[in-house]
Amino acid sequence: MPWRSQAHVHVRQEQDALVVTASGDFDADEQDLLPAAWNEADERALPVTVLDLSGVTFADSSFLDALLRGRVLHHRTGRRLVLVGPLNPRVITLLTVTQVLEHFDIADSLAQALGGGPLPDGTAAV
Repeated sequence: MPWRSQAHVHVRQEQDALVVTASGDFDADEQDLLPAAWNEADERALPVTVLDLSGVTFADSSFLDALLRGRVLHHRTGRRLVLVGPLNPRVITLLTVTQVLEHFDIADSLAQALGGGPLPDGTAAV
């Protein structure tokens, strides 16, 4: 029986932001999904990429690597990357144990990230 990933990444433009919605379990088998979204973010060159992680149920070090590469890519080009939750406890644990959680802008909801209101850290969203 062929293997099929249960992880999905969907990309769309909403307002002046690229919205990337990730869902499912992410491990080494899905390591190309987020980099493909970063490539699209580069092509569109919108000021903000919103990564909705509310549907991610598991994430390993390959997912963390993709997140960190996305963060570097966005910062290098002067664009923002905002993560959206609520984050699954497994994702929070991954980001906390590796001490990278505080390096990401995180919004509680997609509406908050797109609405331009303040994020929990006090910075403006889009």
